[in-house]
Amino acid sequence: MLDESGLKRDGDGRPFEPHPLRSIVLGEIHARPFRLVTPPRVFLHYAFEVVRGASKPDRTFFADLCRAQGAAGPGDSARHHVVPFANGTLKWERHSEFTTYGWDAPLSGDALPFAEAVPMHPFGASFVAPGPLMVAIRAELRRHDGDLDQLIAGFDPTSLCVSQCLDGRALALTDFRQDGDGRSRILVVDRGLTAQEAGALVQRLLEIETYRTFSLLGLPEAERVGPDVRRIERELVDIANSIRASEGLEVNRKLLADLSRLSADVEAGSAETSYRFGASNAYDEIVKSRLGAIEETAMPGFASWSSFLERRMGPAIRTVQVTVARQRDLSEKLARAAELLRTRVDIEVEQQNRELLQSMNLRARRQLQLQQTVEGLSVAAISYYVVGLIGYLVKAAKETLHLGLDPNVITGLAVPFVVVAIYVVVHRIRSHHGET
Repeated sequence: MLDESGLKRDGDGRPFEPHPLRSIVLGEIHARPFRLVTPPRVFLHYAFEVVRGASKPDRTFFADLCRAQGAAGPGDSARHHVVPFANGTLKWERHSEFTTYGWDAPLSGDALPFAEAVPMHPFGASFVAPGPLMVAIRAELRRHDGDLDQLIAGFDPTSLCVSQCLDGRALALTDFRQDGDGRSRILVVDRGLTAQEAGALVQRLLEIETYRTFSLLGLPEAERVGPDVRRIERELVDIANSIRASEGLEVNRKLLADLSRLSADVEAGSAETSYRFGASNAYDEIVKSRLGAIEETAMPGFASWSSFLERRMGPAIRTVQVTVARQRDLSEKLARAAELLRTRVDIEVEQQNRELLQSMNLRARRQLQLQQTVEGLSVAAISYYVVGLIGYLVKAAKETLHLGLDPNVITGLAVPFVVVAIYVVVHRIRSHHGET
């Protein structure tokens, strides 16, 4: 069962707790609904890049505009909103990095395409743009059963594209040029479309032009970082050649420092451009998706939208993709070269450590030999002094106690015993120090 808010309740009447993102997820499928339109009708479509911090003032401006028309404004989390304006309809949409305003209204239908003055629209002197203008389009939906030459007369023949859409029930014409008002022009000729098909076709054509424009923002960025990528590639080649001929720890350490510097340059450039390049590829995929959705077929004697955009946009998008691939390839090559050089430096350090240990072992051995030599000398010296003391004691005893002792004989007999005793004592002391 449902409560007043439309949420399901269980058998006890308790409402289920909704997920915090439930409304956003469910509303996304209806975020950009097609409008039901019939010819003749004019569409003005603008896309503005949203600068940092400008989305909230733009939402406030649009809410005030809605109230001025006697309508409610968008909610705090709304990403699109439609409001009546004058004799037409104004639609506001918030995208990830740009905001679009679209307005459409009926035309009289008596004049040729783009010859009729646009009725009062919301983009006058009082309109506040949320950011720099990127896309400006005037599209018209008309019925025309006459000569095609009348339709194409106002377009540039060098870039004119004419496609049959939706099994020939519509024609889509454009030259991707700006008119005197700075707008691109798109003409949709209704040859039996339903109101829903007409609205969907016009919206998809507007999206193709919008996303086409934003996808090309990656090209200037690729051209900007291109010289840095080429510089790093050349330096990597020089370092790789130096690695082949390098010898010595200090030289290899310097090469490793150079590789680290180049790796930092690559990662910084990649991080700086990753969003723009990723967005360009995403927008290009959307353009291709929209071109597939309009089910276009080529009009004999004219370029189709798909073929023209592939010929003109393809090199730019491929430049972006190649730049991304070069950055990724450079990062991998630098990582491999740095790993190789680190291995070489580690081996050289280990070799130096081995030589140092060998030198220390040699010094320790020599010190041991010197210690053993000193030990022998110390035994002899101590024995000499001890024997001398024994001699003095024997002489003193003979004089004091009047014993019939020969000091020289006693002293001579004491020598081997003293030497052995001193040797044993010194040896034990050395053994005790060795254990500790």
